[in-house]
Amino acid sequence: MSSVAHCPPPLPPPSLGSPLERQSATNRCSTDSTDMTGAVGAALMARKEIIGLSMNEEHSLFAAAMESGVKIFNVEPLMVKATLDDPKDIGSIAICQLLHRTNLMALVAGGSNQRYSERSVLIWDDALKKFVLELTFSSTVLAVKTRRDRIIVVERSRIHCFSFPQQCQKLFTIDTRDNPLGLCEVTPYTSSERQLLAFPGQRKGSVHLLDLTHTEPGMSSAPINIAAHQADIACLAINKSGTLVATASVKGTLIRVFDTSKRQRVVELRRGADAATLYCIAFSHDSDFLVVSSDKGTVHIFALKDTHLNRRSHFSSIGFAHQYVDSQWALAKFTIAAECACICAFGPGQAVYAICVDGTFHKYHFTPDGGCLRDSFDVYLDVPEDDDL
Repeated sequence: MSSVAHCPPPLPPPSLGSPLERQSATNRCSTDSTDMTGAVGAALMARKEIIGLSMNEEHSLFAAAMESGVKIFNVEPLMVKATLDDPKDIGSIAICQLLHRTNLMALVAGGSNQRYSERSVLIWDDALKKFVLELTFSSTVLAVKTRRDRIIVVERSRIHCFSFPQQCQKLFTIDTRDNPLGLCEVTPYTSSERQLLAFPGQRKGSVHLLDLTHTEPGMSSAPINIAAHQADIACLAINKSGTLVATASVKGTLIRVFDTSKRQRVVELRRGADAATLYCIAFSHDSDFLVVSSDKGTVHIFALKDTHLNRRSHFSSIGFAHQYVDSQWALAKFTIAAECACICAFGPGQAVYAICVDGTFHKYHFTPDGGCLRDSFDVYLDVPEDDDL
């Protein structure tokens, strides 16, 4: 059964001056997107108030989808930028995906007080203070990705791509391997070197990469395949230029980074020796570093450009030859609450953010020699509103 798109007349381009500091569609920004899609879902549902977390492409805003609605936060400085909490119009929300810093956001209902079907994606215009678009599907929506010209919707066995926000049209639908975690990543910018959609491949442990450069209604290119792991894929990330994809399996011990053009592995990184559930993988905006969070309560930071900065086992220096001994370990790490799902992202000046479903916000600074110091800690649900709104 195909999805049905209820599209209003073409939306005007996002304008400047909204509560979310809207930017024109010609502006381009400089990092990859981060969200909570994946194994984190189960941990999220165990929380009473926060159901989902996501960040915009610039890592300058994050959204908390909650039982009471949605709150949008500015990262630097940390403050509330917008609140959607009308129980009659909004209800409880499971997914909130921001479109850069524009007035548009994609919402999917979920939780104990939902007002809408979890099979629908609703586009909220914060300038008009109303929903302006609804996309309805045949099963529960597990994830939504947005960029300047596309909206991607993930069901358990299908991925749909629409033109967005102008002249909303379905471009294509792809049947996928069973994807209960709703895994899917997309290069966030139309100016990216490669325009890619990444999702679990038909074979266990593989990743499909689909070129989005030239997509017309009813047409899509054949995806290329990367054999990444032997076990099922559990976490994915694409850098902002679309040249690198990072993957991890359900084992959660190794993170592998691949060149998307050559389909060759660039580096293999070891999170740890014991199995773990990975919540988030994110590239720095220059792709020099990678950050990983898991249910072990440790956030790991790896070097990608200068991999000699990563730690090695001391046994490797005395001639032991073994995959484990030869592994590259994180150059720096810090701890948060164990089994507390969080999203991570890089900020300016080698800063790393960890935003957790328990309502805590952590900011650390790391150094190439492995130093890692906490810069700030807040309970973001308690921070004040932005007085400038």
